[in-house]
Amino acid sequence: MVAAPFGLVDRLAIPTGTRAKAVGAWHGAGNALALLIFAIDWLLRHGDLTAPAAPPIVLSFLGVGLSAVTGWLGGELVDRLGVVVDNGAHLNTPSSLAAGSAPSRPPVRRGRA
Repeated sequence: MVAAPFGLVDRLAIPTGTRAKAVGAWHGAGNALALLIFAIDWLLRHGDLTAPAAPPIVLSFLGVGLSAVTGWLGGELVDRLGVVVDNGAHLNTPSSLAAGSAPSRPPVRRGRA
């Protein structure tokens, strides 16, 4: 929730019609939905100190699963597409899940070879 305004500012700077713009939209919408799911989960559990019923447990798993997906999308934005990290960002690089897709930039070498 704290990162949302900064993500929105970053998203507004991405050119329209790029893959990065679409990934950013899914990332933001997914995070907003995850927040809503966790809020509903909290409301269902609030005040009940006994073992939770099935709906809050299901909502917890849904929220965690959705958060994992949006976290991966955030990684795509920063690491693969280079959004707000690289002035020469490749905003239309294919997904890391695409068959035969290579990294958009060479890996950083650390230490001695």
